[in-house]
Amino acid sequence: MKQVFGYMLILCSIPLLLLLGSEVWKELAKAQQHEQLIEKSMELPENTVPTLPITLYDENNEIFSEEYTEWSQPLKLDDIPEVVKDIFILSEDESFYDHIGFDVSAIARAFIANSNEQSIQQGGSTITQQLVRMRYLSVDKTYERKLMELFYSYELEKVYSKEEILEMYLNEMYFSNQVYGIGAAATYYFDRPLEKLTIAEMAFIAAIPNNPSLYDPIQNFDNTKARQERLLDKLTEHQILTLQEAAMHKQQPIELTVKTKIQHYPSYSTYVLQELKWLIGEQTGYNKQIASTTDKMEKEFLQLELQKKIDTLLQQGIHIYTALQPDKQKQDEAAINDILSHSELQASATVINNETREIVSIFGGKNYQKYDLHRAFQSPRQPGSAFKPISVFAPYFESTTATKNSIVSGAPYCVGDFCPENYGGIWYGNVTIAKAFQDSINTAALRLYNTIGVDTAFSYIDRFQFRSIIDKDRTYASALGGLTYGVTSLELADAYSSFIDGFYVPAHSIRKVTNLQGETIYSWPSEREEVWSASTVNTMRDLLQKVVTNGTGKGLYSYSGYLGAKTGTTNQFKDYWVAGLTNDYTTAVWIGYDTPRSMEAIEKQKIHFSIFNAITN
Repeated sequence: MKQVFGYMLILCSIPLLLLLGSEVWKELAKAQQHEQLIEKSMELPENTVPTLPITLYDENNEIFSEEYTEWSQPLKLDDIPEVVKDIFILSEDESFYDHIGFDVSAIARAFIANSNEQSIQQGGSTITQQLVRMRYLSVDKTYERKLMELFYSYELEKVYSKEEILEMYLNEMYFSNQVYGIGAAATYYFDRPLEKLTIAEMAFIAAIPNNPSLYDPIQNFDNTKARQERLLDKLTEHQILTLQEAAMHKQQPIELTVKTKIQHYPSYSTYVLQELKWLIGEQTGYNKQIASTTDKMEKEFLQLELQKKIDTLLQQGIHIYTALQPDKQKQDEAAINDILSHSELQASATVINNETREIVSIFGGKNYQKYDLHRAFQSPRQPGSAFKPISVFAPYFESTTATKNSIVSGAPYCVGDFCPENYGGIWYGNVTIAKAFQDSINTAALRLYNTIGVDTAFSYIDRFQFRSIIDKDRTYASALGGLTYGVTSLELADAYSSFIDGFYVPAHSIRKVTNLQGETIYSWPSEREEVWSASTVNTMRDLLQKVVTNGTGKGLYSYSGYLGAKTGTTNQFKDYWVAGLTNDYTTAVWIGYDTPRSMEAIEKQKIHFSIFNAITN
């Protein structure tokens, strides 16, 4: 009875099949009228391949971090073993090399099966249709979408050869766990390239795409193994394997070696990805355009355009070679975390190699996790007196004939309604500039600043990478580190590096960025700019050294043979800073609470000194 009913159902379905066919051909007729447009839409967009890994390398060219949301390693068709191609063609689309993008007989079978189910369950999908679905269409199971799928498949076959379609299909199909493509599946699940897998392993990962959830080998290993055996049977049906060979492959143990992301030193890698955006913006000219426009809409448009360019690059996969010193980064993180371990106190620190002017270590916060607030570059704070060498003293020596032994008054002093006090409320008379620097006398510093003027001072400040400083900061308060937002440890260490020899090269972590073929596509320029004369440098280095031996920096030390530093304390003890340089490194350290509050109770502990000493030696 059921058989008779089935035959009657088939006969009744013929008109519907003819109607379906006529709709398909109507769509194809429309395609002929818009052939150029269709061909353009079928061109392979740059972003159709899932995001490729961004690989970060340390100074020894060893991988320390992999950044990706999807794991993909596209292969050329010639590099994919024949048995893999056979498995997919035989299991998914036996008539692949014969149809025009869709298989009418398969559609008819699926239509009848779906009529029985009263829903869209079987698609009769060819490999071409599956590729179209992955690339262009939604996965909604409606007859309208199915017609569009057939239409696109027919046009896709006119634009690409069978070999090109198969290559794209094998590289774009989903293998569960955010893995795309057969090549990536091999390295993700077995930690070996595809050509190094056994036939049993190839068949095992080939089982996954049919239903990536059901055949997820990590969650449903037995399901994947069962389908692997069915695929091996399919190979025997077509005489690609003998029964004995298939039995042998079925018995081979499958041992997964699941790839995990290399994610070392998140403080450093998070910063590198930010610096990458700055680098691209600089090299493409977008940074200059964004900075020069005053139109908010235009600025937003330019920022969106820049982000699109960055996203496109990241999707293509890149290698980023950095200056990270992994042992130092590890030791610095451990030391600072240990110093901060029993409090809510936070810190940031940046260490620059004096010889190369590269960032070799950076600390974004206690027990930093990937993409947490990175205090070394995302959290500017008031720098207090640590800013004076950049804002007052070096510009003063550079602009006048004064020496460190020149006299300046430390008596109370106001510029307009700005009347700063000295630390502890101490009143000073006439002192040498060296004494004013050593004891961080605010009133004396303001007098020197007023002598050269705001514009002269900022003609030097503006040469450095103070991204947190804005136009509103061009005031007398800036002499003493009174800024709208403040600075970061990255910015302060970067500026202090000019006291190495008077020349300034913006400090960077990135040495070069290459594409997957190894070609350099971005790198920072290496031009040096002379900011300070040799006389100013010698004077500033001497003053910074005296701070450590006789001034507010007592307790700092270095084994390198030289140490010069400047401390900073902001109003109500909300921020403590120390910035300086040894023969090897230039370093800036900040400590404080994320929600600012007084640290006067812990002032004598000099925690920022402990951190500075730990990471500069």
